[in-house]
Amino acid sequence: MSSAAGPDRPGGDDPGRGRRIGVDVGSVRVGIASSDPDGILATPVETVARTPGSNGPNAPDLRRIGEIVAEYEAVEVVVGLPQTLRGEHGRAAALATEYADRLRRMVAPVPVRLSDERLTTVTASRVLAEQGVRGKRQRSLVDQLAAVAILQGWLDARVNGPEVEVSGVDLDGADGASVEDSR
Repeated sequence: MSSAAGPDRPGGDDPGRGRRIGVDVGSVRVGIASSDPDGILATPVETVARTPGSNGPNAPDLRRIGEIVAEYEAVEVVVGLPQTLRGEHGRAAALATEYADRLRRMVAPVPVRLSDERLTTVTASRVLAEQGVRGKRQRSLVDQLAAVAILQGWLDARVNGPEVEVSGVDLDGADGASVEDSR
């Protein structure tokens, strides 16, 4: 699957100082992270369970994220857009885009952005495994850490400008598959 809409980039429409919320959308859970008011450091907040078959505007997971956005007085929400290593969109990207659209309606006028999240879940899983966190505990934390990685990448790009390449990845040898598509 491929889509014309790509990830957003920090830029001229930046809302300025204030907390940002990072969101890692999965089919079972949604990881949430927040930044400090100066937009320097992302930290985990919680993992929100998705309710099967609850895709409407009043889905419990969307309501909870709306509560978090209000509680943190967020100025921006950044949703991870899982792409293949070649930058193409698959099933997981369609899920994230649709979720971001529903979230956008829920938290308006707070802007909701899509940010490239290639390999965030893989990296988060690896870090937790190296720390000896496994099983059910890892599944809960991996979504939060992926949300931290998404948000921290956005925060860093606000200061340093967006990166245009994925370091250490041979795109010529990539088969176009996305680990994110398997969630």
